[in-house]
Amino acid sequence: MEILIVTPELSPFARGSDAGDTVAALAKHLRQLGHEVTVLLPRFPGLEEQGLLLARRLSPLVLRSGTEVGVLDGRLPSGVKLVAVDAQHYFERGGVYGNEQGEFTDNAQRFGLLGQAAVALMLQHQDQGARFDVVHLNDWPGALVPLLMRNESALRVPTVLTIHDVRRQGTFPKTELRSLGVAESDAESLQLGEQLNVLKSGLLLADAVTTVSDAYAEAFSKAEVSGPLATFVAESKGVLGINNGVDYAVFNPAADPLIVSRYDAEDTANKQRNKNALLLEQKLELQPRRPLIALLIDPAAKENLALLVAALPSILKHDVSLVVATTGTQGEPELLQEVAKMVARFPAVCALTVLADEGAKRRLLAAADLYLSVDTTFASSMLPVIAQRYGAVPVCLATERTQDQVVDADGELSTGTGFLYDDASALSLIGALERGLSAYASPGWSALLRRVMRLDISWDRPVRRYLQIFRQTLAAQTERV
Repeated sequence: MEILIVTPELSPFARGSDAGDTVAALAKHLRQLGHEVTVLLPRFPGLEEQGLLLARRLSPLVLRSGTEVGVLDGRLPSGVKLVAVDAQHYFERGGVYGNEQGEFTDNAQRFGLLGQAAVALMLQHQDQGARFDVVHLNDWPGALVPLLMRNESALRVPTVLTIHDVRRQGTFPKTELRSLGVAESDAESLQLGEQLNVLKSGLLLADAVTTVSDAYAEAFSKAEVSGPLATFVAESKGVLGINNGVDYAVFNPAADPLIVSRYDAEDTANKQRNKNALLLEQKLELQPRRPLIALLIDPAAKENLALLVAALPSILKHDVSLVVATTGTQGEPELLQEVAKMVARFPAVCALTVLADEGAKRRLLAAADLYLSVDTTFASSMLPVIAQRYGAVPVCLATERTQDQVVDADGELSTGTGFLYDDASALSLIGALERGLSAYASPGWSALLRRVMRLDISWDRPVRRYLQIFRQTLAAQTERV
C-alpha cells in the first residue's frame, strides 16, 4: 500500500506535542510491515540540524493558485520517505505552532500552504502513475486537505484524519479564508459561529476520523472537551478510537542509551542507580528507600499549575523526595514563582528543574518510583504510558483519556497499573498519592512494578488497526468509483 502522511510535526525533528511522537512511530511501523510510506511536512530547521540529508527537487510543486513551492526529498533510517515543503519565511523559525509569545499569527498561511502542497503532491503522483492509496492527515493542519481536494475532480484518494488533541482546532477570523487557500464557495464548510474552524471541515469531510483512544473519541461529543465542535460530532461519520502505542525502540529502559543504568521488568535493581544519580544531580538527600516522585508540568497550563500549588504543601508533609520538572520557564509567572517559593522551603527533598531535552525526561522517569500528573485536561498525553514503561507508577486524574491508559489499583495491589483520583482537587489528588505511597511501602510493590512494566503497550496492535481503517476507506472509495 502507498501511504501519504501529512503532518505538521515529526519527532524528533519538529515536535510540538505528542502527535510528533505518534506520527514518527506509526510511519516507522507501517514501513516495517512492508508498506511504502511518504511523510509530507514543512521544512523545519530541525530536519537538517539533526543530520537529515535533504535533496532539492528540480521540479517544484505547482499549487492550484499557480504558485510554485519548492520541495526537498529525504529518507529516514527506517526507510520512510520525507517530502519537506520549502517556504523559509513561514517555517525557518523555531516552534511548530508558536513560541513563548504564543501561537504564530500567520498559522493560517503556514499550514494552508502545507495543505495545498499535499493536494499538489497527490496530483503529481497520480499524473506519474504512482497514485497514493490513502492519505493519513494529522490534526487541524491536515484537516484542511479533504476540503481542498473537493476542487480536484480527478483526485480520488481516500482520507483518514487523526485528531490527537481536539483543543487545537485551527480557528481563524473569516478574513483568513484566502490565507488557507480556500475558495469563497467552500467557506460554509469552515464556518463555525463567527469564525472559521478547520477541524470542523475535516471532521465532516474525511472518509474516516480517528483519535488516540476509545474514551477520548466518546468525549468529543462533550462541549467541555471539544467546545462548539461537539455539536458536529453527531453529523460526522463517527470518531474511532485507537490507543496509541509506545515505540519500544525509543522508550525501552533495557536498552535506552540516554539513562544512567539499564533495567527491565524482570530485574529492576538498576533502577535504583538511576534514582541515586538523579538525587545527586538535583542536590537532594541521598535516601534510596525514600520514594521519589516525578512531576512533569507545562508552565503555560494555568489550571495544572494551580492544582500543583494547592497540593504541594500536603505532598511535602510526607516523607518523599519530589522533583518538579517543567518544559520551560515561560508561562504563568505568578504560579511558577509560587511553586519555586514552596520548593525552596524544602531544599533537601524537593527540586524544581527545567527539562533540557528528551533524554532528561527519560532519566527522570527512570529514576522515579511514582509519576504524579496534575494534568486536568482531556489532552492526548502519552506520559502516563511512558512512565509505566520506565517503572514510574502513575498517579493521574481519572479522565476519559487516562482511564484508557491506567487501571486503578485495588487495596491488595492484586490488580491495577496505577492510582487515579476522581476530581481536580488537592484533596482528591493527595488521597490517590497516599494510596501510591502506601503501596510503595508494602510487600506487593515489586509485583505491581513488574505488572506495570510488563504491559503490552507496543505499536503492534495499533498499527494493524490503522491499516484496517486504511483498507476499509480504500475499498469504499473503489466501490464508489
